Amino acid sequence: MAPDPRPIPRFIADNSQEGIPHGRFAERLAEQFRDACGRIEDLPAEASEPQEIEWYPERAWGGRIWIPATARAEAPDGPIELYGHVSYVQPADGDPSEFRAKADFTDVLAEDNPSWRIDLNDDVIGRWRGEAGMAGDVTLVWGRPLVPGAVAATAQVETDTVDQEPISNGRFTLIALDALEGYGDDLFLEVRLWNRRAQELASESLYDDASEVEEEEAPADQTDAA
Repeated sequence: MAPDPRPIPRFIADNSQEGIPHGRFAERLAEQFRDACGRIEDLPAEASEPQEIEWYPERAWGGRIWIPATARAEAPDGPIELYGHVSYVQPADGDPSEFRAKADFTDVLAEDNPSWRIDLNDDVIGRWRGEAGMAGDVTLVWGRPLVPGAVAATAQVETDTVDQEPISNGRFTLIALDALEGYGDDLFLEVRLWNRRAQELASESLYDDASEVEEEEAPADQTDAA
């Protein structure tokens, strides 16, 4: 087979082995996540502590296990969602160690956006570098389907499926490259949902909002003429 002129790394992360955390280990993760929430610099004043934490299936990449999380909290101007992840090192014959946690918040909630079909969060957790200037962001993506019947989620870069996971308890986690450079045009990640018949139910880019803002702010002389 001839060399691929546009190699895009696929399935770079281990698939989920343990699923959604529970029990004492979930309590240990919750301590880390709450500490990270307390370090958010622009968290609204008088915001409550995170309520029940929703964990997402774990994925492994770069020598660490990554477990995303979301939680609701109350703020003076209304509810907010706290989101982030806890990661750690899992030795083959030892206990988890080197815990790290990161958190942020948003007041843009799924229930206020009935047109959403997927509720997504993402964070860049690393960098990939290839040949001839090719590069991309290793991106952790987690979310919930907002349409019925979804059983699997995939990460797509154009026509390439670069990661996939079954949906567990209404949640999924993906790790894939995003914002790929050096391929001609920059390439971006898209998340798609599928039903049991392998029919696509929904798709969403991580950049939909940014695209809409750019269109709204475009100078008049750049708009299409009728």
